[in-house]
Formats: sequence, structure tokens, C-alpha cells
Amino acid sequence: MLRNRAVLPRLDYLLAFEVAADLESFAAAGKELNVSETAISRKIRLLEQHYQCALFVRGHRSVRLTDMGRKLLSGITPALKTLVRVSEDMCAELEKSTVRLAATNSVSSLWLMPRLRAFHEANCNITIALTSSDVDEECLAEDMDLAILRGEGDWPGFEATRLFGETVFPVCAPGYLHGQVRIDSIESLRQHDLIEVSNNHTEWLNWRTWLDHKGADPDTVRPSASVNTYPLAIQAARDGLGIALGWGHLVDHHLESGDLVRPMGAEHVRTRSGYYLLRRQGVEPRNESAIVAHWLLQESAARQRYAAE
Repeated sequence: MLRNRAVLPRLDYLLAFEVAADLESFAAAGKELNVSETAISRKIRLLEQHYQCALFVRGHRSVRLTDMGRKLLSGITPALKTLVRVSEDMCAELEKSTVRLAATNSVSSLWLMPRLRAFHEANCNITIALTSSDVDEECLAEDMDLAILRGEGDWPGFEATRLFGETVFPVCAPGYLHGQVRIDSIESLRQHDLIEVSNNHTEWLNWRTWLDHKGADPDTVRPSASVNTYPLAIQAARDGLGIALGWGHLVDHHLESGDLVRPMGAEHVRTRSGYYLLRRQGVEPRNESAIVAHWLLQESAARQRYAAE
């Protein structure tokens, strides 16, 4: 514990003094600290009042230390260096505990966000810095520790571990059906409002390709609403605007809460694609990254609910 703190001046005065002494100029010190020359001059003057002595000899364009100024500098320089070193170490520890995770907009919004609170409660010393993007290059940026992307498992330079497959089925709000229990046939879809996702960054199924997979004529239906992201499509379905295509796992919590239902029962399309956890090959993962990766794999393994369909 520090004793006799009253003899200590303010830290910003000492910092201004150290920089001015190093640069031999109040103007240059102001630029270095992003304040005005007047502000530096005022801090030095108050510091001199505190110690009741002159610390600088003022010249026309430069300043130089007095004997008392040199004495003060010799004392505060090692103290400031120690403070800088401790601050750098603390920042490094904070950086070490931050895991940068990138994922598509849909995975970020619909799968990760409902789970992050539970992770934080169990791992309060780890911060997940989440980046959401439908552009693969952004998700695979060099500063990312982990990424979750949709595909077939082939990303050169990355180790890909499958989290879950791709099972797609119609979903809507219970109120949209107006008391109707279910939609009996593919052909009946033409009588309903269909919500489409138009996103150039994905190769997702749309209503035409989903119907084609089911052997139905895609021209029999026409989407009545279009949005540019999948989370918006799900929100539109929850708000009763129509029927959207639901991706298994991504809409689980909405199905469980009753916000969404499957109006066509078990009717679905399964593709060869899936969602993969990506880690850069040849890079030893930090302990924090390994903990997050293990948690993601546990979460996905616990939810293999569509394998039997």
C-alpha cells in the first residue's frame, strides 16, 4: 500500500513531463499525446508548482531539463516503464482469453446467440468475439481462431469437423394456419404465401430447388415475399407473413418454444451439405480456442434430432 500519497502529482502531469523531456519540446509533446501545446505547458507549470521548482529551462523553440528536472526524470522513467510492462502483460492476458469465432449470419443469429449465455456462465474467463458474415473470405480471415461455415467439408488449409447436416423443411407461425392442422400436400403450397431468401453469397436451397428435390413442379408456386438474409426470413415466418424454409438445428429453439411449427409434418429435404467447424491446419490451438471448439462440438452432438427422418 502506498503511503503519503499526497506528495505524488497527477499521473497525466508526469506523463506530459516525461514526453516533453524526451522530445525537448512542448509542441512536439502535445502532438505525441494528441493535446495542444498549451495543455502540455499548463501541466508542466502545475507540476512545477507541486514541486516548487523549475523543471525546464524554456527556450524559443525547445526546452531542456534543469537539475531538478533530471532528478525527477531519473525517478519516474523506471516507474513508467514498469507500468507500461504491467499494462502490456494485462492486455496480453485479456487478448489470450478472447477467442475470435466467425460464422454465417444464420448460424450466428439462430444457433450461436441462444447458446452464448450458457457458455459465458460456465466459462466466465473466456470472451467469444463473434463475427457474422455470409462471405467465406471474411470468416476465414487470418485473425480468426475458429469458423463455422456451410459446405461439404472441403476448405484447403483448414481442418473441418462436421457439426450437423442440412435438413430443410417448411415452417410457419401457428397463427398463420388459421386453425388448419397442417398442409396436406406439396401442391397445396400454391395456395400459401411463401417467404424466399435472395442472397448472392449462399448456395442455399430456395423454394424452387426444394420443390425440385421433392419431384414437384417448381413453377406451381411463386414466393410472395423476399428478404436478403435467412434470419429475416425466419422472423417474417414468426410474424405470420407466410411459410419459410426452415433449416434443422437453426430453427430448433423456435420449434421448441412454439413460435414456429412444421405445417407439412416430417416432409423434408436432406442435402449432402452441412455445417462445419473450421480450424487452421498446422496451427496449435490455444487452450481457450480448444475449450470453445469442444463446447461447439458438444452442442452439436447433443442435437442430432433429424438423423432419423
